[in-house]
Amino acid sequence: MTDKKRNGFIESLKDGRSVWMDGEKINNLAEHPDFSGTLATINRLWEMLDSPKEQKIVGFVSPKTGQYVHQSFLVPADLKDIISRREAFTLWSRKTFGVMSRLSDYASSLITGYFIDRDQFTKYDPSFSEKTEQYYEQARDERRIITTAVLDPQIDRSKLSAEQTDPDALLRVVRKTEEGVVVRGAKMIATAAPYAHDVIIMPHQKLSESQADSAYMFIVPLNSKGLHIVCRESFASQDQEKHPLSAQFDEMDAVLIFDDVLIPWERVFIKESAEGVFQAQLHQQLNVLAHHQTVVRLLTKLQFVAGVATAIAQSIGADHYLHVQEKLGELYTQLDSIEALLIASEIQGAFHRDSVYLPARVPLQTARNLGTRYYPRAIEILKQIGAGGFIQLPSTPIEKSETISPLLKKYYKGANVDATTKTALFQIGWELVGSTLGSRHDLYERFYTGDPVRTFAQQYDLYDKQPLKKKLHHFLENISERKEKHEPSHSVYSTPS
Repeated sequence: MTDKKRNGFIESLKDGRSVWMDGEKINNLAEHPDFSGTLATINRLWEMLDSPKEQKIVGFVSPKTGQYVHQSFLVPADLKDIISRREAFTLWSRKTFGVMSRLSDYASSLITGYFIDRDQFTKYDPSFSEKTEQYYEQARDERRIITTAVLDPQIDRSKLSAEQTDPDALLRVVRKTEEGVVVRGAKMIATAAPYAHDVIIMPHQKLSESQADSAYMFIVPLNSKGLHIVCRESFASQDQEKHPLSAQFDEMDAVLIFDDVLIPWERVFIKESAEGVFQAQLHQQLNVLAHHQTVVRLLTKLQFVAGVATAIAQSIGADHYLHVQEKLGELYTQLDSIEALLIASEIQGAFHRDSVYLPARVPLQTARNLGTRYYPRAIEILKQIGAGGFIQLPSTPIEKSETISPLLKKYYKGANVDATTKTALFQIGWELVGSTLGSRHDLYERFYTGDPVRTFAQQYDLYDKQPLKKKLHHFLENISERKEKHEPSHSVYSTPS
């Protein structure tokens, strides 16, 4: 493998993209302190595809190039393929402790889902199937990093999309050319956009037929002229010893501003079809291959938090108290519940069209919905266990505290660990519960699946309620039959004779 191939990801970002941080345009992303740690992490992950030790776990051989590509592009033919995909997702999520959610294996799975169902969208746009197949193969073989951005900027949430007074409040096509369409507007929240290659763009809400200029689905190159990637404040740190999570895993979020951006026709997948883009958005919300990846990552992240909480409790001897054991037991119950749902989705999977094996939807949807409540609760438990210890950390590592170091070793030690180990544990805990990175993750896990009210309501909407009604009907029939026969009905509260 050539050095050029090994460093392909870093080199690919030198493509003229417009990334803005602190009011300034970043010229070299790889050398910028706010991105260097995260990019190094992503680069190491992609290098696994070229490592004889790991490539067979994280990848499979492309039928077109003969090179290893990521398992997220694998079209599963049976349960074994689903397990292979899970093992790839697990490897990446464990390397990042579940705190990086947009490593492209999610969005790549979305693309694989569209590829599987490509023919069903041709009724909305005849070119969808062919373009999707071409893009799927290109993204797979070129190892393109993909992200999504479907939300509109929070300008005036009191108005429906059709009621907005600013015509640019919704991303829209302002003109068409022979090369493609020119779009204007903005989208959020584009996690990983500064270092992704492409972004999937479509409306989030259902449009009316009169909103044809916004009824498009694109996959946009992130180095497109006129596309500005406006980053939030960086949470990255250059001190990996004190801030091991934020130094390596600050997954940047951004707003995308489209200032008359030309989208080539080959990247326009649906055009001027309100129903078509609504169905495409619904497909994304129900894409079981992508949801499978998110549940694997969620499980890894909850395992990490539970591990930190357990280690902290043991380090100060708090694990001997009943109320602490109860809290840790609650964390372990979270883990077992999510893992059981993950396994159930795989075992209960079924064959889709063209002999494609897909995980069962309901267990994955249940796990994702539970995750929006499990993670904030896990962080709350971690806070309760570590308590004031999180704000008693010395500002300088124990070993570097010069003359005061012997005193710190005495008073910062734990019940069964030395001071260096204990402060390192609490430092990781603080990053999860109190740092800007930790606050971002609490917010992310609450809302990344969408509005929790809507996602739980969607579960009600799509749930097969007939078996529940049938059981109730059977119970009511029994009561009716008893009445007709004049048999006494036995209450659960009655005393047996």
